[in-house]
Amino acid sequence: MIAPGVFVLTNEFALTSTTVVAGHDGDCLLIDPGITVDDLKEIALWLAGLGLRPAVAWSTHPHWDHVLWHSVLGTDVPRYASPAAAATTESERGSMIDELQMTAPGHDLELFGRLVPLKADAIPWNGPAAQLIVHDGHAPGHGAVFLPDTGVLIAGDMCSDVEIPLLDTVADDPMGDYRTGLALLAAVPDVRHVVPGHGHAGDTREFRRRLAADAAYLDRLEGGEAFDDPRITQDWLRCSHDAQVSYARR
Repeated sequence: MIAPGVFVLTNEFALTSTTVVAGHDGDCLLIDPGITVDDLKEIALWLAGLGLRPAVAWSTHPHWDHVLWHSVLGTDVPRYASPAAAATTESERGSMIDELQMTAPGHDLELFGRLVPLKADAIPWNGPAAQLIVHDGHAPGHGAVFLPDTGVLIAGDMCSDVEIPLLDTVADDPMGDYRTGLALLAAVPDVRHVVPGHGHAGDTREFRRRLAADAAYLDRLEGGEAFDDPRITQDWLRCSHDAQVSYARR
């Protein structure tokens, strides 16, 4: 528990975060549950042990590891995402399923990525206010969630301590989109805890440090010269970074 009624479960796969927000009468908001079938079953058992049941869910963005579900979490739970994220998930469903099957096979594909587009400033539910910050940094319709009662910002795949900024390089303006996203997150008042989609939760000072580190990364990327970053510790991150440097040079 990182704040009253807010729990973060960290999966060993890419340090993926599942966030749970307790509401009223045993309801909870479930954000980005993952990763394997067994992991989702364990989440359901853990919630039941706390007397909680998912009443609503939110997917922060349209990547396979953020649109997962299992029937044990509830078959009638509305699983919301921003309109752009929901549309992208639908249009790229085939390629996302291919990624899923390579990395975490066995999921019920009828439940995978079945998102309800939500055009709103907040998630509708019987619990603490959950404000939405939607932008196109990292992925179309990337939707961070801010809990003003506790100062928790669930940042999706941004503000990570273990990943560099990963751009949506098929967008018209990937770096501009990412900078806009960072600016929107930086403008959120009174952030006391930040939860990245991959990595570790941090306090206010760490949140500001990560914003600065991400902005500095983009600055160097736009320079078009080869450079390094201490967060590049895995081969896939090195490949992504090199590809982004090549993109910036073009």
